Amino acid sequence: MGARLAAHRALSACLRDKSPLDAALDEAVGALASRDGGFARAIANETMRRFGQIDDLLRRFVPRLPPPHKAGTTLEILFAGICELLFLGVPAHAAVDGANRLAVTDLKAVHFKPLINAVLRRISREGADAAREQDHVRINTPDWLWTRWLSIYGEEVTRAIARAHAQTPAIDLSFNAISSSHNALSASGKYSRDDAIVLPGGVVRIAQPGRVDALPGYAEGTFWVQDFAASLPVRLFGEVAGSRVIDLCAAPGGKTAQLCSTGARVTAVERDENRLSRLKQNLDRLRLDAELVRADVRDYQPQEPADCVLLDAPCSATGTIRRHPELPWIKSPGDVAACADPSAELLESAASMVRSGGMLVFSVCSLEPEEGPEQIAHFLSKCADFQRLPTAPAELFGLSELIDAQGDLRTLPCHFLEQGGMDGFYAARMVRL
Repeated sequence: MGARLAAHRALSACLRDKSPLDAALDEAVGALASRDGGFARAIANETMRRFGQIDDLLRRFVPRLPPPHKAGTTLEILFAGICELLFLGVPAHAAVDGANRLAVTDLKAVHFKPLINAVLRRISREGADAAREQDHVRINTPDWLWTRWLSIYGEEVTRAIARAHAQTPAIDLSFNAISSSHNALSASGKYSRDDAIVLPGGVVRIAQPGRVDALPGYAEGTFWVQDFAASLPVRLFGEVAGSRVIDLCAAPGGKTAQLCSTGARVTAVERDENRLSRLKQNLDRLRLDAELVRADVRDYQPQEPADCVLLDAPCSATGTIRRHPELPWIKSPGDVAACADPSAELLESAASMVRSGGMLVFSVCSLEPEEGPEQIAHFLSKCADFQRLPTAPAELFGLSELIDAQGDLRTLPCHFLEQGGMDGFYAARMVRL
């Protein structure tokens, strides 16, 4: 009951209050045992990953759904119950009983307990056949994103992106270059698990890691968690050992750790106090040093220009849907515009911190052109002292498919799909003349 109640609370916070699912789960799971916490996360994440399908199925079986103001959290109970039955393989008696128990915890939903019971029992019998008739690739992507991506990428790539989002993502581990165990791990090309594979650059991908802090080497600072695609923008700087690098909007710190680990002298700038504290905790565990500055990028002025400046700008994060499946359902086109608008100002501030002959890398974990390529086109049109420096395949392990027509980095969730995909990132490298 504890796991289902936690998942129920997280789904309600996400769907009703637009809360990020990870944060809602962290709060809801609380002191649950590891197994129960894992089950709660599986229910909530898979419900949002399959939300289009689940919602469509529910409306097929209940054409007139009760309004939320009368039904309380009845819909969330039904969503999670359908997910358990059809996508998590939970036995029907357990899933239906669990949903009925949840109903009695809500003063409004309890009045709809007969509906919940009847619908889930029917779906346990007929739902699998109905699900096979669905175009799940299409309906698990809301219209506002599907239409956008069709116009940008075409139908074949859009469908490939959506297929990647249907997969439960693996965890990628980047290894600390100063760790004593790094050489052994790199030399063997293996991690001590059967479900691990090694990606270019020595990144280790684990399909079912369980608790990350229970993996060998975590407490010793051997590795940090960072999606393979997220590790690529830093590689655009090339060799940075001994260079002065400013990492802007730095939390939670994967790119900061990557820079420090390769010998750069790093200043990490972050506006949010809590996120800066998390960054410090990560660096402390990894035994890496950086100058940490709490400041808005637009207000920060370094004592001297830097050799390299990285701006990983705030964005709609549509490139990370495989890890955050709630994003398509709690965001809208207005969120893309709201994120794109401040980027020009942030980019201008970042540019002022680069020395003559130095490099500026701008990156976003977004698939939307307004937040990536269009920002760079606008910046270069008015900043004559900066020039785009195209990326060569050799700089990205020969992966030419990750480079767009302008020479910028563009990863898509469907890249490396047989190995589990990757996040969607855009990054452009520029040099100050």
